[in-house]
Amino acid sequence: MAMPAVENARSRPLAIWTIGFRPFFLMAGVWSATALAGWIAMLTMGLAPPSRFDPLAWHIHEMLFGFVMAAIAGFLLTAIPNWTGRAPISGRPLAALAALWLAGRLACLVSASIPFWLAAATDLAFPFVLCAVCAREIIAGRNWRNMPMPVPIAVLGFADLLMYLELAGFSVPAGLGWRLALTAIIVLISVVGGRIIPTFTRNWLVKQGAAALPSAHDRVDNIALGALHTGMIGWALFPAFSPVGGLLIVAAALNLWRLVRWRGITTWTEPLLIVLHVGYLWVIVGAALLGVSRLTGHVPEAAAIHALTAGAIGTMTLGVMTRVSLGHTGRALTVDRTTALIYLFVILAAAARVAAAASGSLPVLMEISAMLWIGSFGLFALRYGPMLLAPRL
Repeated sequence: MAMPAVENARSRPLAIWTIGFRPFFLMAGVWSATALAGWIAMLTMGLAPPSRFDPLAWHIHEMLFGFVMAAIAGFLLTAIPNWTGRAPISGRPLAALAALWLAGRLACLVSASIPFWLAAATDLAFPFVLCAVCAREIIAGRNWRNMPMPVPIAVLGFADLLMYLELAGFSVPAGLGWRLALTAIIVLISVVGGRIIPTFTRNWLVKQGAAALPSAHDRVDNIALGALHTGMIGWALFPAFSPVGGLLIVAAALNLWRLVRWRGITTWTEPLLIVLHVGYLWVIVGAALLGVSRLTGHVPEAAAIHALTAGAIGTMTLGVMTRVSLGHTGRALTVDRTTALIYLFVILAAAARVAAAASGSLPVLMEISAMLWIGSFGLFALRYGPMLLAPRL
């Protein structure tokens, strides 16, 4: 009678291959810290990666298409089963997706040593396969409401292709690939953030017995999103077109109104919630700085870009990864000192990087920012890695 039980146990995948957030959040944390450490080593020691990309282009590429892509994959592969009621991608298919992501990182890193087409094809495979997998699951579950969710992944894949085409010497506007990628990520953050932040805040406030709750999604949200998305797409396609700056400033004001309506100020005692509100605030700061930069030229564009990347993407990513990791491994949604440090470090890292860019890229501020960023994501990997590898409690 014991044999079927033994065979069942052997046929079950290891804990890390049971659902998407486990391998991809772990890889996102490790790669974010590792890739930034590598970038700093290139800067300070004059090293160059064995890549066709120069050090700065490699840094941009690996932050957007390595770290962020892994975090998006972990989130969507975990959220889609909740939306569709279908079983999550697990076992060998999930391991194959993780291997494809890893192959992309290696191919990009050593692209100078292998044929160009092979490096590009290997790296580009992951976003398009992930897009197809997510679309298939949503269609199979007839979850039409979320059918647009794979679109930003496809845009990221196309943006990655543009970076390779520009590298190969094709007639591609300079920087279009990474600008389009950043735009797709900010669009995804604004849409997903508008779902989860007020929902989580409402649930927490109800438990606290609060009477004033976050506003429901309405015309204000639609207008704010429309302005932000149009402004970001306009900047990606026409970065020198100054009227785009005015639209981004308006979008920042509208999204600040949107954020205030979510009543984040009432959650300051709950780090798991306030970090998400702070992450969305960075979207607003980044859009405003980008608008001023385009409209007046008084703010360096690099300051706006790092508010959106180090600030919005870094903070939102860690806020979501910690919350999902705790909840989906059966742990209480409470923050320990290590997690509080993770949040503090990433927010300070973003502030230092924006200040460095605004003041002319002061080396000391850049180094402080890098150390804080590496510390934040390194702590995430150390603190949350064991629970991502272990079975659910």
